[in-house]
Amino acid sequence: MFTIPEPATAQQIIATLQRVEEESVAYWSAFEPATFFAKIDGHWSPAENVRHLIKSIRPVTKALGVPRLVLWFKFGKSRRSSQPWPEIQARYRGLLAAGADAGRFAPSEREEPDPEAGKARIMGQFVQVNRELRTAITKWPDPSLDRYQLPHPLLGNLTLREMLIFTAYHQTHHLDGVKRRRGELHGE
Repeated sequence: MFTIPEPATAQQIIATLQRVEEESVAYWSAFEPATFFAKIDGHWSPAENVRHLIKSIRPVTKALGVPRLVLWFKFGKSRRSSQPWPEIQARYRGLLAAGADAGRFAPSEREEPDPEAGKARIMGQFVQVNRELRTAITKWPDPSLDRYQLPHPLLGNLTLREMLIFTAYHQTHHLDGVKRRRGELHGE
């Protein structure tokens, strides 16, 4: 698990996202194609976890590319400062413990006719969406990350800073979840 400095500047968030991507790519890429697509104890497969992450990162990146005025009209400006990350993380974990799920961001069920090519395609998309997100963040001045907000499907409106920190955490959450299900977390 990565620690995110408080308060996290745009550059710190970009660096954290880069480290999370590197760790994730190393882990997900090590799976043999058949294992990459196999469910783990009735839970999502590694491939489904990665596809879910791709599906959840894309709208954040897209929102960062929208003119600020459009974001303001569509979602309003935040009337509060960004919350400390541990509070958001605790709320998210609480919602998951209460039964919240991925909803429309769940990966669709699909069969890969060529698992090796499918894995390469999915991992390529994962790297691409992460790169696009980091690039999109560079176009935002740091103070604006606290002024604008986006709706999170479970947490409600989050400032852009909170959403970006959540995006980094979300990737480690899924990485750790697969490791835990496979008995790899904490050397088990």
